[in-house]
Amino acid sequence: MLTVFAVLAPSANLSAAQAPNSQKKAPNSNKKAASGSSLSGCVDEKEGHYILVDDRSLNPVADLEADGFPTEGFAKHVGHKVTVRGTSNSASTRPVFKVRSIETISETCAPTPQSDKK
Repeated sequence: MLTVFAVLAPSANLSAAQAPNSQKKAPNSNKKAASGSSLSGCVDEKEGHYILVDDRSLNPVADLEADGFPTEGFAKHVGHKVTVRGTSNSASTRPVFKVRSIETISETCAPTPQSDKK
């Protein structure tokens, strides 16, 4: 399990040293170990679920799950470029990112046109 954190959240290495003590107290301590994880992209809604998409290609990056707030909280961020902070679970085809906080970068999100540069 620690190998997964080392691969997914290199910045969590500093807090991983504290994880063994907190793991004895609560089984959900892995959230604390990866609390420094973040992703940036655009919030979208597909089939009733919120996802994060790449802001350039608009390809899905991760499924979003609310952690500590109602799922409906994502609705006000649809179409916005954001940075989400939380923990990632890559056990599925597309990672599930449990979002603890959202920071808006831009209120618009559009793919970067690459063919326009002539």
